[in-house]
Formats: sequence, structure tokens, C-alpha cells
Amino acid sequence: MSEGQSDRVVYWGTGRRKAAVARVRLVPGDGKLMVNGKPGEEHLQNNAAYLSATKAPLETLGLESDYDVLVNVRGGGLTGQADAIKLGVARALCELDPSNRSPLKIEGYLTRDPRCKERKKYGLKKARKASQFSKR
Repeated sequence: MSEGQSDRVVYWGTGRRKAAVARVRLVPGDGKLMVNGKPGEEHLQNNAAYLSATKAPLETLGLESDYDVLVNVRGGGLTGQADAIKLGVARALCELDPSNRSPLKIEGYLTRDPRCKERKKYGLKKARKASQFSKR
């Protein structure tokens, strides 16, 4: 490591949702969100709902301007990626200080959303869609 990097503390958290996997790093900074090397606003297409979801765990603890959030995210769409980032940030905050766990748990930020796409069944067009019934 270089001289400036050795004293920097990094907190890691992994978040998953649908097919998206986010590896989140919390670094002391001024509240920037970087996703896959781009500004978070650009990656999440300036969608207010996605941006507020990713910063919600930090806002719950009042730390939104104390840490930079650096994310590598793969798979899924923007909804899954935003929720994966939210879970990753919450887990990293628990690593930062174990006392952060209870307020995040009350808000539901530490619960992994298990819903995902249902598999297609044979004989059907999609998971549940069947062809129209014909009597004759």
C-alpha cells in the first residue's frame, strides 16, 4: 500500500437481490456514491427512488456525509441492483459498529429479499401462463 492508503479503514458488505450482486465498500469521505467506476446518479439513471434506496441505511444512522460508498455491482436490472446496494451498505455499517445493527434491523435494511423469478414449467408458456383451454 502507498503511504496515504495504510491508515484508511475500509468496511465491506455484500448485498444480493434477484440476480444482482453488489460488493460495497464504505470509505471515510464526504458522501459520494460510485457504482462500477461511474457516479451513482449516472449508473442509476438519476432515478430518485433508486438513489434514495441506496442511501437509506446511511440516512437512518445520520452518516450520509461521513462515508463514500464504492460499489461493484453485476447482474439483474436497476431495481435489483439498487436493493442489492442497499443491503450491502447496511451490512457494511454493521461491520463498522455492531451497535448500528438494531436501528437498521428495525427499518428492515438487513433482511435479504428472497423473491426472485419463478422457473418456467414444461407444458406452459411461462412460469404460470398456459395456453387457452379449448373444449373442442
